[in-house]
Amino acid sequence: MQLLSVNVGRPQTLNWHDRAITTAIFKQPVAGPVALAALNLVGDAQADLRVHGGPDKAVYAYDATHYAAWRALLPAWADWAPGLFGENLTTDGLLETAVRVGDVFGLGTARLRAVQPRQPCHKLNVRFDDAGMAARFAQVGRPGIYFRVETPGLVQAGDALTLLEAAATTITIQDISQLLARTVEASQLAEALALPHLPAEVRRQLSGR
Repeated sequence: MQLLSVNVGRPQTLNWHDRAITTAIFKQPVAGPVALAALNLVGDAQADLRVHGGPDKAVYAYDATHYAAWRALLPAWADWAPGLFGENLTTDGLLETAVRVGDVFGLGTARLRAVQPRQPCHKLNVRFDDAGMAARFAQVGRPGIYFRVETPGLVQAGDALTLLEAAATTITIQDISQLLARTVEASQLAEALALPHLPAEVRRQLSGR
């Protein structure tokens, strides 16, 4: 597993469908080492801290495998530069179907803990200038991975992602995404709710099921 690109962006306000939208989803690749702090990468920020950012959404990773799949679904889209989906880390081989809730990875001199999938919002619609993009993103089931920063450090493109601590569960990030999206058995919910590293907001959402 490898980091292909580090991407950052600051909030900007634009007019979309006659609405003023402030978003930081427009990420751009940066070269060289980048400091990863407790809440984000240096040079990165979130526009709406009510639903983005914070320790349980400090850094977002999306895999290049998904880019290949999206190319087939969006043949008219021309710009496939890293960061297109608003991710901070464009990776190779780091898939939510294999990463478990609580897994700890080493990246550069930092340590990251996988904690939850992305739940898409209307900012994806803005990014792709497509009012149906967020719904399509949810439907295809490639949510990407949000990480908590366990140890700040320096990261850069080319760094290896190394599993340092395997979570004591078989529940993957993809499993949580599916639990959030459909009706499930009470026993499945109970197992997920028992995960020690599940973010409080996700726990609240699942408890409401």
